[in-house]
Amino acid sequence: MIKLPAILSDHGDGVVPPSGPTAWLTTATAAAMAFLAVFALALALASGRLAERWSAALDRSATVRISAPVDQLALQTAAVLEVLSTTPGISAARALDLAEQQKLLEPWFGPDLPLADLPLPQLVEITEGSEGYDRDGLRQRLQAEAPGAVLDDHSRWREPLAAAATRLRILGYLSVFLIGATMAAMITLAARAALAANSQVIRVLRLVGAKDDYIARAFVRRFTLRAAGGACIGTVFGMAAIFVLPAQEDAGSFLTGLGFQGAGWLLPLLLPVLAALVGFLATRTASLSNLRRIT
Repeated sequence: MIKLPAILSDHGDGVVPPSGPTAWLTTATAAAMAFLAVFALALALASGRLAERWSAALDRSATVRISAPVDQLALQTAAVLEVLSTTPGISAARALDLAEQQKLLEPWFGPDLPLADLPLPQLVEITEGSEGYDRDGLRQRLQAEAPGAVLDDHSRWREPLAAAATRLRILGYLSVFLIGATMAAMITLAARAALAANSQVIRVLRLVGAKDDYIARAFVRRFTLRAAGGACIGTVFGMAAIFVLPAQEDAGSFLTGLGFQGAGWLLPLLLPVLAALVGFLATRTASLSNLRRIT
């Protein structure tokens, strides 16, 4: 029986050149894609947390806005509080003071807004009980007792915000999928280039008895390891970049809350495994396809 050339190891890795354009291209592509995937995954998880936080903050709360002349404002506020205290399904209600209303307007008008000189409506915060309350019935009672009172159950704010956060989460997961598809395409091109560059070696191997499966395994093994190694590098740098982002409480905006929390830090560690799987499938498909064309 004719034995395979000595240039091959027991695993056939000698078929694939250990360095060159295909080597660094595969590693660099996997690293870059993993780096981007970390941020896409962080975006998806942060969007999910944002949707839950917005829904939780607005789901069990409502506001009554009282617009009335100055001499009637206190009277209508007392009437509203009396109606709310006797409404089933409302666990608490309180009128916001001037400092609290100023804090609500601060993000838009700054901290030095002279509220005492402005004809602002009085706001009453409502906390809903677990059993809920009759919104239509409450609106009718408020209209009868305090004509200047308007109930806002936050539904017009909650639904668009939750929908926007959900779409951001879907966009994040879609980005991870597209990054994986791009990685597969680049690894496929690199594998085909390596096969084309080693076509003469492949012909010689066939002459001495090597099967296509044997040759393909050599390419699959080498490119899978390159993809996994590059993804490890990109994942480490991506997690480090996420770690140094400002904490959410430091600035209070959505982008400063972009990151992982608790067990969420373990999810990026799956990216090198997924990259290796993508590299395995892409290289095997490309290898077997191209080997059929090499005669």
